[in-house]
Order: sequence, then structure tokens, then C-alpha cells
Amino acid sequence: MRDIPPEQSLIEYPSDFPIKVMGAYVDGFAEAIAIVAQGFDPGFDPATMEKRPSKGGNYLGLTITVRVTSREQLDELYRTLSSHPMVKVVL
Repeated sequence: MRDIPPEQSLIEYPSDFPIKVMGAYVDGFAEAIAIVAQGFDPGFDPATMEKRPSKGGNYLGLTITVRVTSREQLDELYRTLSSHPMVKVVL
């Protein structure tokens, strides 16, 4: 992955950045994602997480809004979420 100079980034840092995370609708999923978010943004409040169950109730979509301070931090957050065993999709 090549680095994008800050002047070419479409995101200004620091920024509140929404991320959608989908996984199976199981106990502990939302809490696990909140812990990951807090690892990158200590000020993240789990009460702000938006939750949307799938129509069939098998999956849960979460929207977390984290305060990111750099492209590197955002990229690492995406990598961490994507590799989490409970996560199916990160957008």
C-alpha cells in the first residue's frame, strides 16, 4: 500500500469517522467491537454505537464512530476489525 500525502487525503485529521461492522447476531459481538474501538479511540462511548439487526435476525450491523488522528491509525483500525474472528464485513 502506498502512502497518500496528507494534502491528497479526502479526510482531514483528526476526524470523527463512521465505520460499519457486520457480524453474527451473537452475545458479546457489540461489546467486542466496542473494546476494539476503545483501543483506537479511548474516548469512544459504546452507547453511541448504532445497532441494526438483519431482517432474518442472524446478523447484526453496527456503526461505530471513532476519532481518528491519522491515515495510519484508520488503516490499522480497519485491519484489526477485518481480522477479528466475530466480524464478517467492515465498510
